[in-house]
Amino acid sequence: MNDRIFGILLIVLAVAYGWGATQLPAPFGGSEAVGPETFPLLLSVVLGLSSLYMIVRPDPDNAWPWSRTGIELVIAVVVLVLYAALLQPLGFILSTTLAVGTLCWRMGSAPVRAYLTGVASGVVVFLLFNFALDLALPLGVLSFLEVS
Repeated sequence: MNDRIFGILLIVLAVAYGWGATQLPAPFGGSEAVGPETFPLLLSVVLGLSSLYMIVRPDPDNAWPWSRTGIELVIAVVVLVLYAALLQPLGFILSTTLAVGTLCWRMGSAPVRAYLTGVASGVVVFLLFNFALDLALPLGVLSFLEVS
């Protein structure tokens, strides 16, 4: 029964997230094929479909993990909430470095390798979004690097 309850909560989250994505302002110069709402809408559809699967076909052994796994899940949720809170003030690259690095470290990677993976992830995704997709991500404290 736990999977079905969790699936219902995730569907509510997917709908709210999708609705929030549709409320993003249109980019300057009119709407485009790939706008600021594209990626969040895609995520909300994937989350909604995954949630439906959890409701229709729950895991037969779906006891909540109250051991070390449960603690790791709580840590992951805290890291992601902090990531969302720090995204604007710290900027995409630094907050992604911290989030990805911490999650990699918690999954067993050595701290130096984990945070190097975080740096590489933050920089590569930032460059892809800014230059390949022409979607601006916040630089935060690194705003002095902005090219005019």
